[in-house]
Amino acid sequence: MSKIATEFGITEALKALGIEEINNGTSTGADWFSNGEIIESYSPVDGQLIGKVKATTREDYEKVITTASAGFKEWRTMPAPQRGEIVRKFNDELRRLKEPLGKLVSYEMGKSYQEGLGEVQEMIDICDFAVGLSRQLHGLTMHSERPGHRMYEQYHPLGVVGIISAFNFPVAVWSWNTALAWVCGDACVWKGSEKTPLTAVACQNIAARVFEENNVPAGISCLITGDYTVGEFMTKDERVPLISATGSTRMGKIVAKEVAGRLGKTLLELGGNNAIIVTPDANIKNTVIGAVFGAVGTCGQRCTSTRRLIVHEDVYDKVKTAMVDAYKQLRIGNPLDQNNHVGPLIDKDAVKNYQQALEKVVAEGGNILVEGGVLEGEGYESGCYVKPAIAEAKNEFEIVQHETFAPVLYLLKYSGSVENAIEVQNGVRQGLSSAIMTNNLREAELFLSTQGSDCGIANVNIGTSGAEIGGAFGGEKETGGGRESGSDAWKVYMRRQTNTINYTTELPLAQGIKFDL
Repeated sequence: MSKIATEFGITEALKALGIEEINNGTSTGADWFSNGEIIESYSPVDGQLIGKVKATTREDYEKVITTASAGFKEWRTMPAPQRGEIVRKFNDELRRLKEPLGKLVSYEMGKSYQEGLGEVQEMIDICDFAVGLSRQLHGLTMHSERPGHRMYEQYHPLGVVGIISAFNFPVAVWSWNTALAWVCGDACVWKGSEKTPLTAVACQNIAARVFEENNVPAGISCLITGDYTVGEFMTKDERVPLISATGSTRMGKIVAKEVAGRLGKTLLELGGNNAIIVTPDANIKNTVIGAVFGAVGTCGQRCTSTRRLIVHEDVYDKVKTAMVDAYKQLRIGNPLDQNNHVGPLIDKDAVKNYQQALEKVVAEGGNILVEGGVLEGEGYESGCYVKPAIAEAKNEFEIVQHETFAPVLYLLKYSGSVENAIEVQNGVRQGLSSAIMTNNLREAELFLSTQGSDCGIANVNIGTSGAEIGGAFGGEKETGGGRESGSDAWKVYMRRQTNTINYTTELPLAQGIKFDL
């Protein structure tokens, strides 16, 4: 282990999470097995090898899906509140292991340790939500038009749920899906990101141990590991009725087409191009706090990261100066050191995309306000540390229309009414998160109205990033339209059934139709 790993207790964290030097990357909960190529996990923090896993082969996958399908048939018969009790026990283990799991998230992905702990806290919160939900999987009762009949709707478990998650939230998004799917009675097969395989192994270790101790059938929590070809095992498999996929819009379009071709269901959480509108009535101090964290948190690698700051001309210079001054105060370095604000990008490919975005905005006529660049020297040996940058630009620039998964913020000026700013905000293909900074009630309400933001998330006087699990999370347009986490998102993991019961001695037909024999 490296100096940083030793100093910040990564070795102890791996041990607490049951991760060995080489840990197979396929599991049905009952045992670990893999016969594919070795995948090495390097930390973007210091460039050091953390551990290795083996990829899932086609034969491995068949064992997983067979076990999951068999386990589902037993799991679905357990009353939902009892399934909720199993999730509660899983949650107890997350609370006990919050610190080591948070450290591993930080070290393997590169986000700050506080964000790593926050991600595990999201897992804890969604489990709390799911436990309560296990007693509220309600349907509807309605009046029949036929006398002596009763009608109602109910929800049944869907089956095996396939989950494809991204590197930037290597554990939280999985838990959003599994906690709800488990209490709904589904089995889950998870393909974590090949860029963060060890956090997935850690989560599967926790779930498998809890399930085994409580005599839960094997296969309710399964893990498969590998690149997109492993994900294709699930997207093409008719035995998996729902695919929940988080990642790029490009990936989502491929998944949607494949699953739709077999008439399966998808839950898609894809790209974001999120903006904050700043009106003349905004609190500038709060605006800067929200915009800076939204733009540089997780080194700009959140789907809800702030990409565009749309500022009214009357306060443009004031906001610009405040943002430039704030960026001068950012500390970039080892994310396990809580004195630092910004950690590394995930890998060298991400660095290349960051550099290309800055070159592109200049080529299109933009003006760099805060210079970017790759950091070198002591503490930056991984080559993944970059400077958060700000560029003055226009919304119609091609690079601004795309999501750059890096800390690049585009400063855009608008004039006139807030309607003009909303038009700019909506003028991209993505529709995940949005925000407005204003103390003007009319502007705030207009932003939240049918004439306002076209995003799945619209905030007033807070930034675009950060979401509470009580609300449904997701977006519109090229963000995919899916909803995860709270509210009634649980319904996607179940199949709806309408029931009619005739308790008379006659058989009247609907709509008054007569059919006498």
